[in-house]
Amino acid sequence: MTAVILAAGEGTRLRPLTESRPKAMLPVSNRPILEHVVEAVAEAGIDDLVLVVGYRRERIQSYFGDGDAWDVDIEYVVQEKQLGTGHALLRAEEHVEGAFVALNGDRIVEAEDVARVVETLEVNGETALGVARTSRPSDYGVVTLEGEAVVDIVEKPPRHATRSEVVNAGLYGFTPDIFEALRETETDGELGVTDALERLVAEGAVAAVRLQGQWLDVSFLWGLLHVNAHVIEASTADSARVADAASVVGDVALGADTRVRPGARVLTGTALGDNVDVGANAVVSNSVVLPDATIGDGAVVCDAVVGANAEVRANATVEGGDADVTVGDRVHEGVRLGAVVGDNTSVGGAATLAPGAVVGNRVDVETGSHVDGRIESDAVVRRA
Repeated sequence: MTAVILAAGEGTRLRPLTESRPKAMLPVSNRPILEHVVEAVAEAGIDDLVLVVGYRRERIQSYFGDGDAWDVDIEYVVQEKQLGTGHALLRAEEHVEGAFVALNGDRIVEAEDVARVVETLEVNGETALGVARTSRPSDYGVVTLEGEAVVDIVEKPPRHATRSEVVNAGLYGFTPDIFEALRETETDGELGVTDALERLVAEGAVAAVRLQGQWLDVSFLWGLLHVNAHVIEASTADSARVADAASVVGDVALGADTRVRPGARVLTGTALGDNVDVGANAVVSNSVVLPDATIGDGAVVCDAVVGANAEVRANATVEGGDADVTVGDRVHEGVRLGAVVGDNTSVGGAATLAPGAVVGNRVDVETGSHVDGRIESDAVVRRA
């Protein structure tokens, strides 16, 4: 059997992190989200993979190559314009024969659940839809069930109109009939997989598979911290160095050539990417720090994402905690996000970032400045 993994999207809600990498390549426990998906598929016994790529596809193709490192064979299909998940799936039609599995490349699922979808597809001979429960159903396709049959699916309904906490988990078992259903689906904009699923649901041809393992989705910036904290396990690369007077506590992942200087404390839920330098007496907690970043002496970084090659200089503070964060036209209240510091951004010494601050790429935050809200890429923030 073949698995088609949809990994062509950008992830605009995750900017600035996705300005330079596709969403599926954001790191969770120092490995791309997509790698966790590929591993789950491989562990489920599927070794023929088709990756649908598009936005900054070179990042995916150079990392995964032909799949040998994961004992799978990978083919690539390009979606030049991001016209929806349904359009992406159609691009893979010539590369699959018979029934197949499809997955979103940015949602982490477990191998056992992939195998259960395959089993349901093979037994029933009709579409199998992985479903999960969530406290945020309006962010997904909301599914109504009668027993194990899907009787309705509504894509991202308003919060007041959601009738179920059961949602489309982005894990599918399809017969080739899905391609004809997609071609026959009319849409005014992007073509989503859900658009065609609605047709199949109306025909009574979709069986639900309730996921039993973890199901993790990075839809927003704070979701990266949440998923990282769930997945991370204590690990230290052979070339990482932790000073005798430093402390690393709990589930912390240290990448290759990482340095933790004397007196520094790196606390649970933190992933330090390759070649990260944590200065003397600094504190880093529940954070994702991308490769080549520097945390200066005495800096405090809590509940934060620090981009690649970024600097948080001496005695700067990201205090962490909950904040109200606006994404598009929606305010998300009480989310845990200390701050996001974009790639190649410099946060000057003794600067402070308020909870929920999102600082773009290549920003210069001058010494002693205070940042609140969102700062666009390439800006300069001066001390008031």
